Parts: sequence; structure tokens; C-alpha cells
Amino acid sequence: MMTPSIHDIPELAIRQLQDYRNVNPGTCFADPDFSLDVETAYHLQDAVTALRLSDGESVIGYKVGCTGPGTTAQFGMNGPIRGTLFADEVRQNGAAVDPGQFCQLAVEAEMAIKIGPDGTIAAAFPIIELHNFVFRAEKKTLAELIGNNGINAGIVLPDPEWQRSTSFISQAGELALHVNDVELDCGKLWPKADGPEASLNWLRNHLDGFDRSPEPGQIILAGTNLGLYPVQPRDRVVVVLDGQPEVRCTIGPSSP
Repeated sequence: MMTPSIHDIPELAIRQLQDYRNVNPGTCFADPDFSLDVETAYHLQDAVTALRLSDGESVIGYKVGCTGPGTTAQFGMNGPIRGTLFADEVRQNGAAVDPGQFCQLAVEAEMAIKIGPDGTIAAAFPIIELHNFVFRAEKKTLAELIGNNGINAGIVLPDPEWQRSTSFISQAGELALHVNDVELDCGKLWPKADGPEASLNWLRNHLDGFDRSPEPGQIILAGTNLGLYPVQPRDRVVVVLDGQPEVRCTIGPSSP
């Protein structure tokens, strides 16, 4: 079985980034006998990030994924895992999302937190996470999920006042995903009993192994109890918090 070593990562990262930009992510995982362990998968994710930074992109935070029962059941695996968020892939509330920029676009309702100047949680707010919902290997693995950046391909933020809100840092609530006015999924606000602190503490410990830490101003996706749902052109996506619609986007027709 072909298992890339750390020495193969630079060449593999170039291929991964080319595939991603060609809206055909992760083709290496379909190669015969290709295999990657979790540690090497993180090195691959970071090598792709380095290439994107060298091209002028910027990191605005991280995702903590595969934390709740929804994705655990869908993927057949247990996290958490880490992904990296990029400024160029942030959309604002009400955005029209071009499905042609994604490979099998899927959405997820989730809570995010913002890191304050002292490193603690300064705000908590709902978002829509956008995904390339594709796995290439015959069997889904954490390594493929990590190597493909947690299959994250962007986020939709709520209105600016939400991004400063402290109301739900410690408050319970219910999050729901609606598509075309139909509720597809709902669940508790945070996937862990200790709330967003549990996800942030896991991320701190994880990043420490890579000589990094969450930085003030960064956005952290804290995970979700809900699953991923494929969407189609002209779908209307809304994240509802305690019965109130808070974040929305529309799926437009694919670009030519």
C-alpha cells in the first residue's frame, strides 16, 4: 500500500491545491493503494495552507469538526478533527452561493465563536458551513477528512451585530437547518456538554502540537450536533436559532 512520507508532502500538497482550485478535490485518495495516516494528513493540510498563504490568501480561524452525532453517523468516524478557514471563502448573510464553485455542495448549521484579545471566547454566533461533500476512498477515513481540510469550502456569517453577541456563550438553545422552508435537522446548540469551551480547549491542545495557538480575532467553528445536507440550485438555506431565522443564503445557478 502506498503511504506517503513527510518527504512526499510538498509534491502532494501542490496536487491537492490544484485539485481544489479545479473544483475536483482530493483525487489522490482515489489512487490505487493510496493511504495516509492522521499525522501525515495534518502535515498535508498545513502544507496546502502554506501554499495558499504564499499566494496571498489569509487564515481567519479554524474549524473543529466531526464532534456531534450527526456527522459521526454520516461519516462513521469519531473526531474531533481540525480544519483551516480562509478569508477569501467567507460570505456575508444573505449571500448567493454559486454551486459551480463547489464539488457536491452541502451545508451545515453550526455555532462559531470569536477569540477575544485575552484569548477567551468573546462572542458566539450561528453560521452556515459550506462543504465539498465528496470522499474518494472506498472507505471514509479521518485521514481523508483531514487531508481535505475537513471538506470545508467556506462559511456564511450572520449580520455584524451577531458577531459581537455574548448571549449564547453559556446559554442553552436549539439550532435548526431549514432548506426551502422545510426543517431538515435540529439539535442542541453545542455538541459537547461543556459548551464551546470544550471545543476551544481541544483546539488549543491540538494546535500546541504544531507550535500554534488560536489568535485574537479568529473565528472558530465549534462543531455541531447536526448533519451535512446536499443542496441544489435555487435552494434557500436558513439557520434558525431558538425559532428565529438568523443566517441565510441562496444557492444560485451554476456559473458557466
